Amino acid sequence: MRLLERMRKEWFMVGIVLAIAGAKLEPSIGVNGGPLKPEITVSYIAVATIFFNSGLSLKTEELTSALVHIKLHLFIQIFTLAFFPTAIWLFLQLLSITPINEWLLKGLQTVGCMPPPVSSAVILTKAVGGNEAAAIFNSAFGSFLVSKCGFTCLLLLL
Repeated sequence: MRLLERMRKEWFMVGIVLAIAGAKLEPSIGVNGGPLKPEITVSYIAVATIFFNSGLSLKTEELTSALVHIKLHLFIQIFTLAFFPTAIWLFLQLLSITPINEWLLKGLQTVGCMPPPVSSAVILTKAVGGNEAAAIFNSAFGSFLVSKCGFTCLLLLL
């Protein structure tokens, strides 16, 4: 009975383990063009659901008051999409003189130029009592800049 109680308490971890095991046993289900259609479900439905759920927890006044903090949004976007990728690029220049694989360095540079994932940006901001509405806006706006405008492509070419 103790194991069952523990599994109920840790249901999320059990679900992750089951999802990983299922993907290992039958990887064709999650490939592009497969039955789950991740090119549609992940790109559009999952992101929209995360924003929708996050937006439901906000009061309209909080969201509208967060939108007028232009200096805050500029700071976050510049830090996330310019300062941090530049710092990563400089760090990778130091690492390039070591015997680390070149493709690993390219992967680190790519990840360093991406905005934080929507869910973690919002969840971590909420966990520390930060401005959740600003986090939602900046996460959405940063993702839009990267995906639609190719903003960090310039930094990737450095």
